[in-house]
Parts: sequence; C-alpha cells; structure tokens
Amino acid sequence: MADALSEWADVTVAFRSVRESIRSDRYKVIAIEQENVNAQHLEDDVAIRGLNLLSHWSYLRTIRAFARRFASSYDVVLEKGWRLSGYLSRAFVLQGTPSVLVENDARCWSEPLTEVRTMLRYALHGISQRIAGFYSRRVPMVIAETDELREMLIKHRGIAPDRLEVIGLGVDHRLFHPMDQFIARQSLGIDPGAFLVLYVGGMDINHDLGPVVEALGKTKVPYVELHLVGDGKYRPQYQEKAKGQAVVKFHGHVPHTQVPTYIAAADVCIAPYRADAFHEGQVSFSTLKIPEYMACARAVISIPSGHVGKIIQHNVSGLLFPNDVDHWARFLGELPERNQLIRMGEAAEQSVAAQSWENTAGRYLGICQKVRETLGMRPIEEVTIQPLRPA
Repeated sequence: MADALSEWADVTVAFRSVRESIRSDRYKVIAIEQENVNAQHLEDDVAIRGLNLLSHWSYLRTIRAFARRFASSYDVVLEKGWRLSGYLSRAFVLQGTPSVLVENDARCWSEPLTEVRTMLRYALHGISQRIAGFYSRRVPMVIAETDELREMLIKHRGIAPDRLEVIGLGVDHRLFHPMDQFIARQSLGIDPGAFLVLYVGGMDINHDLGPVVEALGKTKVPYVELHLVGDGKYRPQYQEKAKGQAVVKFHGHVPHTQVPTYIAAADVCIAPYRADAFHEGQVSFSTLKIPEYMACARAVISIPSGHVGKIIQHNVSGLLFPNDVDHWARFLGELPERNQLIRMGEAAEQSVAAQSWENTAGRYLGICQKVRETLGMRPIEEVTIQPLRPA
C-alpha cells in the first residue's frame, strides 16, 4: 500500500517498532517506540503485548506524545486497525490532523474459558474492544476491508453506516505471478514428483492446521507432502501433532520475496480458517493470502464462510469445504487430477487480475480527500499521506 500511495503522495509508514530492516527509496519507515527490540522475539505484538495492562498504559502515553510531536508533519493519517483501533486517529484529530481508521477485523473471542489466566485475558479483551468501539465511533471515517466486516463493525462497534467505506486489499502482481513449477521445486530442493499442499501465513488463533496434519497422518498417501511456511504461537503444537510424519515440512519464516517461489512449487494452496474465530462463524476480514495464491495461478482450498466464499468459486478456482479431519481425509484420499488443478489455477489467476494496490490506493486517496473537504481543508493534490500501523 505504501508503495502504491507513493505514486501520488509523500508517504511515511510508522510501525510500533521495526524489527527487520525495511529499505525503500519510495517511502520512509519510522518507529513509534524508539527502544531497541530483540528481533529474535517475533511473537504477535497485538496478541501478546497488547493485552498487558501496564503495556497498554505506557503505549497509550507514547501514542499521545507521538501525535503531539508529529501532528504538524502530515496532512492525513491512516491508522491500521489493532487492539485499540481508533485511539491513534483520535489522538491526531485532537491535534487538528485529519485521520482515517483502516479496520481489518472485528475481533471475536474464541478461546475456551477454562483457566483463571484465560478469564483475565477475556476480561481485558472485552475492555479493549469497548475502548476500540468508543474511539472508532469518533474517527471521521472508517475503511472496512470487506462488506461482511462493515456489517460487523456496525453491529459490534456501533459505528454509523454513513461513516464506513468498503475498500478491499490489493495484490502485488509484480511479485505474485505464475512461475514454472519444476524450476521452483528445483530451487527449493523439493521432490518434483510429490503432490505438494502448501500453507503460507501465521500460525495463530484464526487458522487451524491441525485437521489437515491429522488427516495426512491417517490417510498416509505416500507421495503427498504438506509444506508450511510461516511461524506463530501455535507452531509447537502442530510440530508435536506432526511427529513421525516426514511428509510435513516446516519452513518457518522466509523472506517475503521468496514466498511466490513456494507457491509456484505447490499443486494446491490452503487457507484453513477457524470459523469460530469470527463473529457468527463468518470470516469477515480481507484475507491477503488467498488472492496472492490465486495470482500465482494456484487453486485454493478454504472454508465456505463469509468473505472467502466471494473470492473462491467452488470447483472453478478452488475448493470449499469445512476445515475438519473427515473432509481433509476425503480430499487426500481422492486427490484431484493435476490437469483439473491447473485449470482451477488459471481461473483463479483471471479472477484476481484486476485486483491491485494501485486501485486500492486510489480509493484511499478519495477517502482522504472526502475527509479533508468535510473539514474545509485544501485539496488532496496539495497534501501528503501518512499510513500508520500502531501495533
């Protein structure tokens, strides 16, 4: 998004902290918190630090100080949704700087309340969502990434419908595009004769890789391999479940530029969401991994839920079935022909061909213009754009 916005604006991206070097001659990257962060600790900052009361209090003070310091430096602030969505935008608005909240999740609690510690975290989750609702309702404009999310934000945060706009994510087609499978496997050292099932992404509460790993252990199809690219809190339990299964390969974190090579090496890519991790069992956020898989001409398997059903057309650009052991075992026992998957991949590529970050950025600029006009400020052509990600 920052790269696309930089075609029209002077862009700075502010993360809570910068753990890996980000180099670009098109936009600037800064950290809201200036202390050094141990790059070896890559836990989800929103899920871990974000639920600590002392961390909350200290970080909110940091945000207020950040807004006071930089309010006059930027003409528009875009706040990416986090645990306390809207707080940063409100801090800048109070300093006279127009702001827009870009929300990608309505955050539903889905963990069982079996321990005192979990119940405490549940209470903190509830408090944080009330705070997010309070500040989200006071932001001039909120961008929701899907129609389903828009409805959830109206229902669960009380945001007025006329202050919500729906703008989906883009795809970087310069990076994610079809590549030769044999060459990709050769470069990664993957068996050219294997039927390769690939997952790319976080191993977090929103996804459940357990059913496919368990089904693979039960069916024991000799030439099927499951490759998992990414990391997260739940990786150790998946590794435990996969013990003794040499066909389950954990690659961990890989450079973003190398992800398309893994996708090219795959026969089919998966996005095994947990329906109960979302309000009303409907996936409402705008998944990025699915259109990136599709842009690389790969069929995608996911669940028939919410926004996912709008992206994947069953038996045309992929397959939709519940994420449980029985359905995965059935799929592994009756694998589609490769030619069928190739045709699905071609359909998948065509379905996301028009989805781009340039289009998304253009619509963001229109929202920024609208907000500034409402406040009687000068036209967008004369301003700079500031996307911020506080956590």
